[in-house]
Parts: sequence; structure tokens; C-alpha cells
Amino acid sequence: MPMPQPDTRSESRKALDEELAAAPMLPIPAPSLGDVPQPLEAYLHPRRPVAVVGIVENGVVRLLDAGVTFPEHSRVIVVASNGG
Repeated sequence: MPMPQPDTRSESRKALDEELAAAPMLPIPAPSLGDVPQPLEAYLHPRRPVAVVGIVENGVVRLLDAGVTFPEHSRVIVVASNGG
């Protein structure tokens, strides 16, 4: 269970957060007549998610497949197992 942390936000930031939380939610946009439902993968086309295996050595993640490369400024999510 996470331990509670002290709130270190400034008073102006707290006021802004409260203002944003109190704002009404935007309505769901109505689809156009010509819109055709598409699977989620269609929206991810240029950035298809990829899962690769790696190992941590001295705090640095090294991919086990040397053929895998990522473009500069790629967003990466690291999921680690306990290694048991």
C-alpha cells in the first residue's frame, strides 16, 4: 500500500487543480454520418506497440534482441518481473 506523501503544491496550483476538477466534463462528440467504426489498432497505425525482452545490468536495460531499434524520443514503458 502506498504511503501518503505531503502535499507540496503551491497555493496557486491547488486553486487551479480545484478549478479544473470543478469544471463540467466535455460532452462526447457526435460521430459524423460518414464515420465508420474502426478497431483501436487502426488509430495506433504509425506507432504500433511492441513488446521486447531485456535484462537489467548495472541499472541499465539491455535488450536481448540486438535487431530491435527505437526511433529517437520514443516513449517506452518498462515492466519488470521479480526474476524468480
